[in-house]
Amino acid sequence: MFHFVIDDELVLKPLASEQAGPLFQLVEQSRARLRRWLPWVDGVTEPAHMASFIKSALKQGSENGGFTAGLWIREQLAGIIGFHEVDWHNRSVGIGYWLGQGYEGKGYMTSACRVFIDYAMLEMELNRVEIRCATENLSSRAIPERLGFVLEGIVREAEKLPSGYVHHAVYGMLRREWNMLR
Repeated sequence: MFHFVIDDELVLKPLASEQAGPLFQLVEQSRARLRRWLPWVDGVTEPAHMASFIKSALKQGSENGGFTAGLWIREQLAGIIGFHEVDWHNRSVGIGYWLGQGYEGKGYMTSACRVFIDYAMLEMELNRVEIRCATENLSSRAIPERLGFVLEGIVREAEKLPSGYVHHAVYGMLRREWNMLR
């Protein structure tokens, strides 16, 4: 199982079924901010919804389709980072992430993404990592930009959120580029 200590504050570790309650509470505390960018937030109305998410994430991991980890900051669950379904034929994967209220702007997610990219490129031997963000979500976009990803284009009206459709900025990183940046 994936478990990575980044520093004395930040640890990435797999989700477990007993974390459904704390994960639900994190969504509750951050709901207003998260719903602006994540279409699933309004559908999470009880801890059982997070239990279902965790079960799905664990199943994906057991089927070698990628994995999801919790970000633990000073032993508090602070957010989620995960691989979307791995495309083994094309050796590529997307990364998705979110942080709870009060944890953003401190570099935690950039550090977590760096670990996930290293893992994808070096351990899983993938060739490409992609990150998609709503074009107006400047905090989320700053992460791939800070890590040296290439902005490959804009997908118009890519996702429907409560406020309407948003465009996605598509960022890509190839293994040879990541090796040069390391």
